[in-house]
Amino acid sequence: MAGAVLLLTTACSGGEKDDGVTVGGKGDSAAPQVTVNPGNGDGKARPEAGVVVTAAGGTLEQVSVTRKGKPVDGAMSADKTSWKSRTLRPGTQYQVSAVAKSAKGKSTTVSSRFVTLKAANELDVADVSPTKGETVGVGMPIIVTFNRAVGDRKAVERALEVKSAKPATGAWFWVSDTQVIFRTKNGEYWQPNQPVTFTAKLSGVKSGKKTYGVSDYTRRFRIGDSHIITASTKTHKLVVKKNGKKVKGWGISAGRGGRVVNGVDTYLTTSGIHLTMGKENPAIMTSEWMGVKPDDKKNGGYKEVIPHAVRISNSGEYIHSMAATVWAQGRQNVSHGCLNSPPAAARWFYNWSYRGDPVIITGSKRGLDWSNGWSFYQMRWNRWVKGSALDRTVTTG
Repeated sequence: MAGAVLLLTTACSGGEKDDGVTVGGKGDSAAPQVTVNPGNGDGKARPEAGVVVTAAGGTLEQVSVTRKGKPVDGAMSADKTSWKSRTLRPGTQYQVSAVAKSAKGKSTTVSSRFVTLKAANELDVADVSPTKGETVGVGMPIIVTFNRAVGDRKAVERALEVKSAKPATGAWFWVSDTQVIFRTKNGEYWQPNQPVTFTAKLSGVKSGKKTYGVSDYTRRFRIGDSHIITASTKTHKLVVKKNGKKVKGWGISAGRGGRVVNGVDTYLTTSGIHLTMGKENPAIMTSEWMGVKPDDKKNGGYKEVIPHAVRISNSGEYIHSMAATVWAQGRQNVSHGCLNSPPAAARWFYNWSYRGDPVIITGSKRGLDWSNGWSFYQMRWNRWVKGSALDRTVTTG
């Protein structure tokens, strides 16, 4: 249906065509003409198209679009001759009112109401990391999981916003049809001690055939102090810095190597930029992940209950307490890939660390894959940006 309004005028008379296109000032050529799309009475308005109000022979003085009395966001053009709303909630009635004024002071007031199409399938945010109100490390990614496959990634990505008190450059990367991840540029972590807000303005976004977002989503969290952890499998040392200053260090025992599967030594600690992912106290560590029963000692079977363990990858790597290898810590590598630490140091780190703290490990010939846990900084920045549906970077300030 063409743009349609019920036209009321102040300081002039007005007119309304049967085809729904309103031409203001039929009785007074000095009055501006105002058009509203979708048209008045439209019961199948497209949510993704929003509302567009235009004025001819004058400028828009005021535009109001409401849903259940609440205003809808929109933007006025620089010359004030048009106004466009954001996407609209499916299956919902909207009211529109607008006032335009001509150079001669004649004004036209219009009003309209319409109903948007219903969504046959609904797109929602199923999960977001970090959690609500969580304080996280400077490397923390924003991981967004949807309830169904996203067909139009560009449309959905345009609806995603990240705002931080201190500007950062980042980009989105689609790892699948249902998950997209935001991280900052290589070498430019989040600045410490600031709030961050993630918003998905999904309401009215068409993500596939008869599939729309039906509501917006907001997640707020906070970046804490800068925690940077460095460790060397050659020197057997781990150093912890807070906001650029060393606060603690201790000897560690890393992966000893010796178990090669498909050309990969699975007992070596991986070198690269890890991120702390979570905490377990205790963690149950077993050889079952590699197909070896715990009681098969001949083939390296094991099952151990480990206190104060902080995960740094999905391949079984932790920074954790290990009283049994204190003799080797700071001297040689005897673990299955974890960073064995003195009990007191591991307990302190467990309590002190955030999720998303960078753990930079060097010295091992086994490299860390970017998709192993949250090791996204292992991917080159230009390749990460290419993973954006819009092929663009984002400034969060």
